[in-house]
Amino acid sequence: MQSRTAAGLFAASIALVAPSAGANALQPAAEAAAVTAAVQHSPGESGVVDVSTAAGLRSALAAARPGQTIRLASGEYHGAFVTQRAGTASLPITLVGPADAVLVNDGPSGSGPSCPAPVSGWDSGYGLWLYAAPRWNLFGFTVKDSKKGIVLDDSPHVTIDRVNVHHIDEEAVHFRRSSADGVIRNSRISHTGLVQAGYGEGVYIGSANSNWACHGNSGGVDRSDRVQVLDNRFGPNITAEHIDIKEGTFDGVISGNVFDGTGISGQNSADSWIDVKGIGYVIERNTGSFSSPGTFANGYETHNPATTPSYANGCGNVWRDNASDLGGVGMYAIRITSTSKCAGNPNVVYSSNTVRNALSGLTNIKVTP
Repeated sequence: MQSRTAAGLFAASIALVAPSAGANALQPAAEAAAVTAAVQHSPGESGVVDVSTAAGLRSALAAARPGQTIRLASGEYHGAFVTQRAGTASLPITLVGPADAVLVNDGPSGSGPSCPAPVSGWDSGYGLWLYAAPRWNLFGFTVKDSKKGIVLDDSPHVTIDRVNVHHIDEEAVHFRRSSADGVIRNSRISHTGLVQAGYGEGVYIGSANSNWACHGNSGGVDRSDRVQVLDNRFGPNITAEHIDIKEGTFDGVISGNVFDGTGISGQNSADSWIDVKGIGYVIERNTGSFSSPGTFANGYETHNPATTPSYANGCGNVWRDNASDLGGVGMYAIRITSTSKCAGNPNVVYSSNTVRNALSGLTNIKVTP
């Protein structure tokens, strides 16, 4: 019977409708078919927990076990939704629902710990929080009207697929506290930073080194490595960077995404689609545009913050096959902040990248054929 588990059927439904690489296949019909297939699989199977109330969802998240599917009915779910249950490599846990299954956190409330961790009597304000909960699949549903959207802490190997996150006070999705080997794909993110514009990132990978005292659980560093951001739509009205790649993270992939920079706020240095402080990322086949209102300096920027322990932050990254339209406002499609700090592991910008409506051009470094 193992081949007929809910988790196995979930994976099969994804395979049936998975877009080809770089296709940005977010057509409504295909998306609806994918969600419907996942939600409707095996209604009588013992590995499925059907949920239609907020209380039911809280209970299901608290009791989830490997291989189980928690299946959301349409409707709004208000409250704090957190899990500390782990799946396994062969039996991940799945939370699946249609786009009109909507998680809303009306918090935060209570007094929490200085470093965020689930404690009784405290509501983080997060729409969905996975804490020490690896090996989950999150599929199809919506998160809105929360302090933060989806937060992963110490939760590696989590896949977020066809999820819609919008109207969020701060950032939409955060891979934090060494939540490595995660994937977000085929999803939509918009309208972030409603309360703190400078903290309204779309996807946030890792943590600033000033926060490693809280989130640096891997030798003092937040090693949210190898995160893949694939075929998503970002914007409009993401007030900070669409993707913020933090120092001390390695070897992620940013591919096939569409960035609409309308509404970038300029607050807290937010003036680009992506800030790259990580190391060894591949950034390819993305399409970015900008139009007012908003503040826009460059499409992609690198930065090289010093950290302890020391890393060659903002180095060794590769750009290829990206198309950028800077709206007659931005300087460069790809601005490399420092070449001397990356002499041993240089950033590479290939000639396959293109730019339109730039004040200065494609990049400020030599282009690689």
